[in-house]
Amino acid sequence: MTAARFDGTISLITGASRGIGFAIAQRIVAEGGSVVITGRRQDALDAAVAELGPGASAVAGRADDADHRAEVFTHIEQRHGRLDHLVNNTGINPVYGPLVDVDAEAARKILEVNVVATLDWTRAALSAGLSRSVVNIASVAGLGSSPGIAFYGISKAALINLTAQLAFELAPGIRVNAVAPAVIKTAFARALYEGHEAEAAAGYPLARLGEPDDVAGPVAFLLSDDAAWITGQTVVIDGGSGIRPF
Repeated sequence: MTAARFDGTISLITGASRGIGFAIAQRIVAEGGSVVITGRRQDALDAAVAELGPGASAVAGRADDADHRAEVFTHIEQRHGRLDHLVNNTGINPVYGPLVDVDAEAARKILEVNVVATLDWTRAALSAGLSRSVVNIASVAGLGSSPGIAFYGISKAALINLTAQLAFELAPGIRVNAVAPAVIKTAFARALYEGHEAEAAAGYPLARLGEPDDVAGPVAFLLSDDAAWITGQTVVIDGGSGIRPF
């Protein structure tokens, strides 16, 4: 029964004080699970935990900080003694403009957070006894050219490939999948639609931009046993934009 898919399970969701990560946490809690969420701001995490309820807890820190990761897994061990699911949601894009103009240090930082840290979180989760599944939050920007956010797209293309590689290596014990959303109405993506939302939405056959819940549902499916024979896949969540005729 859908309402009980996460009964008794523990999920770690990075970057989940708001937006897509928070929506995923809400879905898991609504379906009976407990969640540990991370983010950079303690106040935002406190507000998220208060809304999520007693099944949630949080640890603040930077996703690419090894000490923060160690603190998170110590917290999970002390509070829960187990870990079933991991959602690698944290991502950054501090630059906008032509790829040839991207600062090299900014490019390295994007790869460090969006790709290397995802691998590090996954390895640490495995060491902590991760038992079921991983979902990585990629982007449609990783599936083709992405003017203005090109290096972000490069990092997400790497993340999609990382998903496939991990799925192969960790099978059959752990399933690893990804989702690739188009523009979702979050603070992270605000620059892509704010002030011209109707124009931005016009390119989608479903005639609107995505909401965080549009991603949370597919992620919950991929984490759950409903997706027990699915691994190494990237599910595109794009409002139909990929089917537009040339």
